Amino acid sequence: MSNGVRSFREQRAAAVADAGGLEEAVRAGAFAAVEGMTVSEALVLGFLRQGVRKYIGVFGHGSTELGEALRIYESAGLVEVYNVRSEIEASHAASALKHTYGETAAVFTSIGPGALQALSASLVGQSDGLGIYYLFGDETTHDEGYNMQQIPGPGQAQFLKLTSVMGASYQLHTGEALPSALKKGIATVFNPEGARPFYLLLPMNVQGQSLDGFNIGELPRIPEIHTVMPSGNTAYERAVDIIAGAEKTVVKVGNGAMVLADSCGHSARLSEFLQRADAVFVHGPQAVGLLSGDHPRNMTIGGSKGSISGNYAMSEADLVITVGARAVCQWDSSGTAWKNVRKIISINTRTEDAFHYNRTFPLIGDAAEVIAALVAVMKMRGLDKGKTPSPWFLSCAEKKTDWEALLASRTSGPPLMDSKFDEEVLTQPAAIAEVLDFCRSIDAVKYFDAGDVQANGFQLTEDDRPGMTFTETGASYMGFAASAVLASAIADSGRYGVAFTGDGSFMMNPQVLIDASALGVHGMIVVFDNRRMAAISSLQEQQYGFEFRTDDQVAVDYAEMAGCVDGVKGFRGGRTRKALRETLRLAHGFGGLSLVHLPVYYGPDERGGLGAYGDWNVGSWCTAVQAEKHRIGL
Repeated sequence: MSNGVRSFREQRAAAVADAGGLEEAVRAGAFAAVEGMTVSEALVLGFLRQGVRKYIGVFGHGSTELGEALRIYESAGLVEVYNVRSEIEASHAASALKHTYGETAAVFTSIGPGALQALSASLVGQSDGLGIYYLFGDETTHDEGYNMQQIPGPGQAQFLKLTSVMGASYQLHTGEALPSALKKGIATVFNPEGARPFYLLLPMNVQGQSLDGFNIGELPRIPEIHTVMPSGNTAYERAVDIIAGAEKTVVKVGNGAMVLADSCGHSARLSEFLQRADAVFVHGPQAVGLLSGDHPRNMTIGGSKGSISGNYAMSEADLVITVGARAVCQWDSSGTAWKNVRKIISINTRTEDAFHYNRTFPLIGDAAEVIAALVAVMKMRGLDKGKTPSPWFLSCAEKKTDWEALLASRTSGPPLMDSKFDEEVLTQPAAIAEVLDFCRSIDAVKYFDAGDVQANGFQLTEDDRPGMTFTETGASYMGFAASAVLASAIADSGRYGVAFTGDGSFMMNPQVLIDASALGVHGMIVVFDNRRMAAISSLQEQQYGFEFRTDDQVAVDYAEMAGCVDGVKGFRGGRTRKALRETLRLAHGFGGLSLVHLPVYYGPDERGGLGAYGDWNVGSWCTAVQAEKHRIGL
């Protein structure tokens, strides 16, 4: 690349920085005559126009031109680029950044294996509704022969075909098509009806293509977005008719219901809605904190793992009101949770999810607006079914008391003798409860990994406000939690984060120790070590009576492992809650990333877990679960 082209780039970057932003620079005429602008630079400017200024990933031969554009614009203070050691880790960090802080990042990779890794990790964003950009290096468009690391074969645009199966994708075959690509990206990443990742494939020869005379005005802005809701009162009148005629109502929420918790009083309106409908509340793993755990109508978690109270409410209800949910298998016990349901009111922005069940009266629209409209109709009618405690509410409250008693028993139980460690160690419920208490005391954000830690965690977690816990149940991606703590160092205003991870999940992404040190993360990883994939071991034993190849024969000192990385400190968690409590205090006091290695019990003693209260369509259970689903007829 000529020095002249580099000089034009530097001049434009400086003009944007000096003007105080892209829009100000455009108004000042800095882009009146565009010379030497490459597609990569235009992409960076296009992202700036959308407010996307953070990039996380791994550079390779498929992204050197993009890297040069980013180098110049980072030098001008306009973007931030974070290089990490795994594309999977980069994707997880971007997911946590979007979920916890609402900041949209672009994940960049080279061509081939790196892109495939990021693509697999983007399952998190696809499953959890997180708008993230993915920039993948791609094979050249002149088809001079196989490009190293492309998908081999005679077909055209092979990687585009692959990403298109996963979600919205665009191969930038021609540089001048960049504005169209970014319009499609906006419609995906910032979609109020359900954001998702967007995959932008950047052929290596197109990245450096010159766009002399490019009209900067073609780069799209994010449009003003208004919420959508049913018009008129007819739909709401009909829904309230259904609510008025029901005897046992449950409101079950998914991740899409989190719009009900903000600074506009939606949480108070949700409480009012529950009382007027005489409904009890059950949440999925992602919607914790929407109502405080001690709210009298909060029956806590429900589903395949669930809780005594949550699953009772789901099983006994004759009216179900679902809010912002896509009915994942464990969310509704593979479709068997609603054993007595007569009618379902489904509130959702996505039509395909609103129509998931039979016997559904759909209300397509923003949950906050729909709930507000329903409350208004209830007030107009004077409907207040829960003004005095009903038999339905009292029966649910009794089950919640039973659940709380079980939690108290299991979390305060003594350490148990573990055959792997050949000594007494804490149970997972006791250990997780202690870490949860500590997180509450320091107001830390919590990230849960896949597996047994995740399952016990979402049964125990109770938050007073949303956004304090990210339980990655959408894709259940092992290695997510440890990578998520990077987000605190990338966010504009990061906060202390704690990763709850099993030994198996942690070893999926242990390189986060190095990257956390490099980025200056102040946070904590707690490794709950039971020397196995306990969630699968227990499934195998329950279904077939034997564990098979989910055990671990190699002992690892994770505290010592962490201590080998400069800037990271390892701690041993101890064998009692008191010892763990002191360890957590010391680990939090360390100025960088700390890792707490905590052995936990696995074995036949039921005190080692919190139990399961619903069905799941897996393994040898499939025949019975499927038969029950067909009997219910939803």
